[in-house]
Amino acid sequence: MGRAGLLLRRSAMRDGGLASLAASRLTDHAMHEPVPPAAPEPATTDDRPFVVPCADLHPSAPLRWLRLGWRDLCAAPGLSALFGLVIVAVSVAVSALAWSLGRFALLATLLSGFVFIAPPLAVGLYCVSRGLAAGRRPTLADSFTLARRVVGQAGVFALAQLVILLVWSRAGMMVNAFFPVDANHLHGLLEFLLIGSAVGSVFAAITFATAAFSLPMIADREVDMVTACVSSIHAVMRNKITMLVWVGLIVALTAVGFATAFLGLALVMPWLAYAAWHGYRETLDASSWPALD
Repeated sequence: MGRAGLLLRRSAMRDGGLASLAASRLTDHAMHEPVPPAAPEPATTDDRPFVVPCADLHPSAPLRWLRLGWRDLCAAPGLSALFGLVIVAVSVAVSALAWSLGRFALLATLLSGFVFIAPPLAVGLYCVSRGLAAGRRPTLADSFTLARRVVGQAGVFALAQLVILLVWSRAGMMVNAFFPVDANHLHGLLEFLLIGSAVGSVFAAITFATAAFSLPMIADREVDMVTACVSSIHAVMRNKITMLVWVGLIVALTAVGFATAFLGLALVMPWLAYAAWHGYRETLDASSWPALD
């Protein structure tokens, strides 16, 4: 019995030593095993570019935007007609008051008021195309909700456009002062028209460049108005020929709307807004900015 007990104790000690040696080797292996690299941190706002990347567009791109805009118009005829009638009503009211009173100051005031009304209307129309692109049925409530969410950014845009409008009107007064119009002097009349058109074209180009893609962007992404406007100007400058085609189409269709005693604006303005939305989606890659819910 004593010899058997001694053998058992020696066997236990040997097994314990082997276990300790195995544990020590496992510890050494764990210490020398390479540590996997840490997962990359998510991108922050500091990693975003100041200017949203833009695509190089073919001059025929605006025609595609109009086709897509017409598709959205046909997909939401009731909502489009409602926004169109509001635009017609505002346009008629501005023109009627300005015509009846005939005062330049009143006209400037009314146009300034329209500058503040137009951005929410545009955002509401962009919401229609945005909902259709997401496979949802657009509603008026969705347009109001989105307009309330971006009212601050739209207000900044409206203030910027108001400043441009006021400087534009002052420039027009200066042209009239330095180049007075004489109905009996054809050369002077042509000179006034050419200089006035050149000055007006500069302000019109600034207005278009800032508004081309900025409003659709703030209706789609959580982005500040400065970034949206700078990105819009950058995209316009990168695609000058295409933007000239787009401006020509806008002018032509708007002229048709005015030529029909403003009634055509009920169709033209929603159509152009939907087309502008598709133009923004095709031109700017705003995926680095979170989408509005």
